[in-house]
Amino acid sequence: MKNDVDVSSHTNAVEFDDGVYWIGALDPSLRTFDIILTTANGTTYNSFLIRGSEGVAIVDTVKENFSDEFFARLESVADYSEIKVIILNHLEPDHTGALPELMRRAPQAKLYISQRATSMLKALLKPAGGQFEYTTVKTDDSVSLGDRTLRFLHTPFLHWPDTQCTYLEELGVLFSGDIFGCHYCDKRLYNDRVGDFRFSFDYYYAHIMRPFKKHVMDALKLIEPLTLKKIAPTHGPILRERPRRYVTHYRELSTSSLSGEVGVTDKSLIVFYMSSYGNTAKMAEEISEGASIVDGVRVSLYDLEGGETDPFVDLIEEADALLFGSPTINGDAVKPVWDLLSSLAVVNLKTKIGGAFGSYGWSGEAVRMIEDRMRGLKMKIPHEGIRVKLIPTDEELEQCRDFGRSIAESLVGKPQKKAVIDFADLA
Repeated sequence: MKNDVDVSSHTNAVEFDDGVYWIGALDPSLRTFDIILTTANGTTYNSFLIRGSEGVAIVDTVKENFSDEFFARLESVADYSEIKVIILNHLEPDHTGALPELMRRAPQAKLYISQRATSMLKALLKPAGGQFEYTTVKTDDSVSLGDRTLRFLHTPFLHWPDTQCTYLEELGVLFSGDIFGCHYCDKRLYNDRVGDFRFSFDYYYAHIMRPFKKHVMDALKLIEPLTLKKIAPTHGPILRERPRRYVTHYRELSTSSLSGEVGVTDKSLIVFYMSSYGNTAKMAEEISEGASIVDGVRVSLYDLEGGETDPFVDLIEEADALLFGSPTINGDAVKPVWDLLSSLAVVNLKTKIGGAFGSYGWSGEAVRMIEDRMRGLKMKIPHEGIRVKLIPTDEELEQCRDFGRSIAESLVGKPQKKAVIDFADLA
């Protein structure tokens, strides 16, 4: 294979296709990225140089404190006077850190960014950002290097609003930005040479791309028709061996599996609960019974005392409605409920219906606190939750059934017959 080298042992660029070079940087000691991601293998900041008959293009740069490596590799294959084009697929600081100095060294170069990146450019690179001249591009716009054509694909929210991909048409190389990337640093550089990075690839998708599955599917519509010989993301290995399997894997990760278990038109409602003395459990059971009466709604009931919360995230992602039941202990909801709610930052909840319920002995704050948290997660709360003091009566259990039915009817768009009563307010 071309240039299967130890890139940490020298400062030269690495040519991985005809006139296409990796000029990025290795960060093997990084253990946390953007606070939320652990990086057991560090990461790479991938930047690329493309040489054409009429000049050179640079695609993305590196984190600022790795600029020396970036410029050394760039200088090993090109003069700054040759640089005609600079493309930023994504404006996060780990991809734009070396940009101000690059523009100073190559002032003749034209900067290309997506149409949604202009305000970000100025904010991230201020005060210098406001001084840069730039051209905004959209899907199917292109720039020529003579015998090389770079075509742009607008792929917003993967994972910032500004993100795009750049496709080198003549060689079938996709410079994909953060898409198909991962935090995995290996000096052997290529997917068929590095260690097993499957966990890092899926972990990256789960924490970075998963909240934007709809946008992933939109991007795949642009990417799948392309002739793909190599995929060059901004983090992790260059995908030169069977690159299309990573595209296929993204589609698999972004496709709901729930439709294989319930009808295509059915809605899924999940009831989670935790109970100290069985009272909240009784409420959960009656709520589930009430919801199950409504045609077209599949109801699932889970006791959070029965296991860890992490496995439920996949279920939540594909559900249409979520109800959380908790007793109030020391003026708060119980920890397993908060653990589950806090794990939902990686899930898009904006279209989901939510609700809360629970038994209490003294103050009963848990239900309102859970509702506030769900509203903060952009969930819809169509009905005020139910609070029951101590042991629910037969009348209160009937009210729980009505609550479940009302939530289910909201889910399928049926008109509501009556409002839910909060028994705590009647006490």
